[in-house]
Amino acid sequence: MLRRRATPQGQAAAPASRTRRATALPMLAAALAGFSSLLSFEPFAWWPVGILALAWLFYQVGMDTSARRSLLVGWGFGFGWSVAGMHWLYVAITVHGGMPAPVAALAIALLAVYMGMFSALATGAATWLRRRWSLPVPAFLLLVLPACWGLSEWTRGWLFTGFPWASSGYAHNISPLAGYAPIVGVFGIGVLVAVCAACLVMLTQRARLPALGMLAAIMAAGFGLTYVDWTRPNGAPITVRLLQGDVAQDEKFSPAHIDRALTLYDGMIRAAPADLIATPETAIVLFPQQLPPGYLDGLAAFSRDTGSHLIYGIPLADSPTQYANSVAGVAPDGRTYRYDKQHLVPFGEFVPAGFRWFVDLMSIPLGDFTRGAKVQAPFAVKDQMVLPNVCYEDAFGEEIALQLRSSPTPATMLLNVSNLAWYGKSVAIPQHLQISQMRSLETGRPMLRSTNNGATAVIDAKGRVSASLPTHSRGTLSATVQGMQGATPYIRFGNALFLAWCALAAGAAWLMGRKYRQTRSQAA
Repeated sequence: MLRRRATPQGQAAAPASRTRRATALPMLAAALAGFSSLLSFEPFAWWPVGILALAWLFYQVGMDTSARRSLLVGWGFGFGWSVAGMHWLYVAITVHGGMPAPVAALAIALLAVYMGMFSALATGAATWLRRRWSLPVPAFLLLVLPACWGLSEWTRGWLFTGFPWASSGYAHNISPLAGYAPIVGVFGIGVLVAVCAACLVMLTQRARLPALGMLAAIMAAGFGLTYVDWTRPNGAPITVRLLQGDVAQDEKFSPAHIDRALTLYDGMIRAAPADLIATPETAIVLFPQQLPPGYLDGLAAFSRDTGSHLIYGIPLADSPTQYANSVAGVAPDGRTYRYDKQHLVPFGEFVPAGFRWFVDLMSIPLGDFTRGAKVQAPFAVKDQMVLPNVCYEDAFGEEIALQLRSSPTPATMLLNVSNLAWYGKSVAIPQHLQISQMRSLETGRPMLRSTNNGATAVIDAKGRVSASLPTHSRGTLSATVQGMQGATPYIRFGNALFLAWCALAAGAAWLMGRKYRQTRSQAA
């Protein structure tokens, strides 16, 4: 606890004699606090709300030495956080997946139950370490709790293929903490968010000035880092045209509407030349052998005649049972290109073991893709090297950093092709744009986004949206984009710096606890 309650005689009550507080009401309050975190992300972008919500959680955890209670309150917080941040999945699995509403609601609730376990482990483990190491309050709040919080988000980002959506750091692409992204990535920013929350809790203690000083120093240093140029321009800029077809999801795979979509994108591609023209994910929903005769040959002829490089989303098959969610490319000189999505979405793009029954409850086309290689070559467009990622893949910054540091010819700009029509007019679209902005911050490279219904945009190397189309509309975004070269610390080391930081925090806390025990022993 932050302060021990005194007995009527003025002596501190022993933990064993302390009245156990009911956990149901604190868990409900924690769920509401977690739910409020939605306001910190786009489209609201009130990033201080996330810090305040986490400060409330840390205060609650700090007021009790019971690991069990800390675990339950932490779970409630994570449950509310997950329901708020990921409720849009309900639209996909009911409206477009055809799952009965009660079953879908149960599925979302079970997902939130699972997601809540990560924050529960963070608060429960931190409290257990506090008691195990006899930690003083500053070590617990400023070192152990932030490290455990960051590690819980990182673990959520890779365990069982990972689901890092709505990680706390994403809310800070526009805050002073954005300056840390090229060094420690989104999970490192999550730790800093937790440290800032801990500083607010420390204001309830006697160390108000040090807490305010630390909070101000973290924000000031982050703001200063935004002026550091980790990468530099590469070659001449290129002109780009990013297509947004706004094809309704219930028509996208319908045989009655496929020809209309093929004609739509053929016309949008041929409307004007550009150095790079990109379509959304699966803009072409048929395999090449299923397309009308001459369709792809016509696109290749347009590329040759106009000097345009084309990238289009299309499924590609290597055998009757193996097919990939791919983007294909063609250059004016006849070179072809292929990128296969390697980080697939569970239930939507592959079937986890034992869950075939769940997938069979939905009507999802092409639901069992094969994975692409972890490192794939970029597409050469004049002076620039363009590395695609497909939809959900740009939520995994470590994997994009791996591609950039492992390629003999590193990409100078990134391209995300997506189809978020699955999720209707929900917060999924602005949240996904925010995720792409974080990838630009981490890598120091512009991100191009060509999407079916939004957010089609150009993001510069500082994570700022320089041009965009209105969502849920049909249009073409034209821009001139400068590619960047060089490696940020995050590209070089990925999440290793963040993990080392957490390890150092744990080591420092252990030493502080040891010194604290020795001081108390000497005083006794």
